[in-house]
Amino acid sequence: MPSTPARFSAADDPWIDVRAAATYHRVGLRGLFLRAHTFDDLALALPPAASALLRIATAITARITGLDDPDLSASQWNARRRELLTHSNGFAPEAVHAYFDAHCFELFDPVRPWLQDPLLPEQCDKTAGINTLVLGRPAGNNLAWFSPHAHTDRDAAPLPTAEALQHLLVHHYYGRAGGCSARTVAGISRHRGTSGPLRSTVSFHPLGRTLYETLLAGVPKFLGDEQTLPDRCPWEESEPPDPQQPLHPVTWPGRLLTGRSRHAVLLVPSDHGSTVVDAYLTWGTQHPRLEATDPYLIIRTDPKKPVERRRTVRRADADRAWWRELDALLLAPDEHRAARRPEVFDTLNDLPAPVRRSLRVRVHGFDQEAKTNNRLWYTAITPPVLNWSQENDPQRAERIGQCCLAAEQIAVRLAFLADRAWKETTSQQAHTAAPGGPKRRTEGAWTARARAGYWERAEPVFWKLLEQPGTPVYTAFADVAAAALRQATAAARIQHRAAPRAIASAVAALYRPAPRTPDRENT
Repeated sequence: MPSTPARFSAADDPWIDVRAAATYHRVGLRGLFLRAHTFDDLALALPPAASALLRIATAITARITGLDDPDLSASQWNARRRELLTHSNGFAPEAVHAYFDAHCFELFDPVRPWLQDPLLPEQCDKTAGINTLVLGRPAGNNLAWFSPHAHTDRDAAPLPTAEALQHLLVHHYYGRAGGCSARTVAGISRHRGTSGPLRSTVSFHPLGRTLYETLLAGVPKFLGDEQTLPDRCPWEESEPPDPQQPLHPVTWPGRLLTGRSRHAVLLVPSDHGSTVVDAYLTWGTQHPRLEATDPYLIIRTDPKKPVERRRTVRRADADRAWWRELDALLLAPDEHRAARRPEVFDTLNDLPAPVRRSLRVRVHGFDQEAKTNNRLWYTAITPPVLNWSQENDPQRAERIGQCCLAAEQIAVRLAFLADRAWKETTSQQAHTAAPGGPKRRTEGAWTARARAGYWERAEPVFWKLLEQPGTPVYTAFADVAAAALRQATAAARIQHRAAPRAIASAVAALYRPAPRTPDRENT
């Protein structure tokens, strides 16, 4: 007898971990929306998967609530969202069922597998292997950093389908660039791809009291003048994407949030579909990227750079504490500021007061090398800081901006002075760089320790300064830097005769403004 085809529905089979108070559940996408008002938050183990899922769920939220209508005026759109947030019984069940019944969410469907390309077995000469799909497992010539004993490239263990689906999302949004499985299309074979749209980034998502509030607060508003082309998520298309065709313009909100993947994936299931035993993983398009601004990323603008490279996103940094981004999150857009808060934050002041007052921020970062290597993913939740935004509390927002700026300036100054003091101690001649001279490529032995100690001490000082408006911020952070430098050099001041004088000079310089002429204090 023929075996039953493998099946797994992203809509109806459980794969999404959620939390309600102290209880954890696992649901599919349909259950996520039907019960969103009863859940506190997502509870996925992989922050990059949670970041990807939030974008997918936000696009679906816009669909089932009518917030995806580009013809709504700004006031109509805000009124519609405020009305939805006054309901305590969540999304309309009939709208939820109508949406999920209208599209295919089957992971192993032979024609339209969800977020996959069914043509890869015909276009790829071989699979990539299940270990390549799973972040952290050794694959090919990669070293087994994370699981040297549990998995090997020759004996790859199957992965539960619920987990494989989360890794599928990570590859679509954070996938690497460079070599991949060769894919032949129209007689031309290529084996190199480009990185995913969120690679190396840190996302900031509004976080409500319930998942229902989170999803509605996270819907970005339409910022264009008009939208004449149809907006579709990948699973709403009638056919898989054709890699030969030019990319469809980035429309709002579906293509913006879900349609910019650079990768093509196909999962290979076990006979029953409860596990994934292999995968195809290759490039999805060779066309240049289309310009788009993700609404959950901080954008930095450097007017000194060429126009095509002027705007960059804030890169994820596992060593960077979230409070250092508060000025960028809370200060209103200003052409004179280098950092611009995520666009989704521009509409949060239009939320109902009870929602706005309780709104926190969920941080999801994936510290990655630009092309291939992954370093560390991380997540954090802020207190309800949006009440301090410039629109609601301009004095507090301005104070936060002053503190963040002073903290960063002192950190740069500390690194420069620690480096100079080390060179003065270990050499007969001071190795300070002349203004306009070449940038040093190496740091002194004390610099990293001093910088780490500084940032560890700086956070409590930052929060204390917010409650003490009259305290000079520069001096307060200089005190922190001086203590960090002394601790980092405690042993050296005993071992080296020249160290005490060099450290004393560096500490004194911390309290003086940095010279106007740049003396290469970059860290």
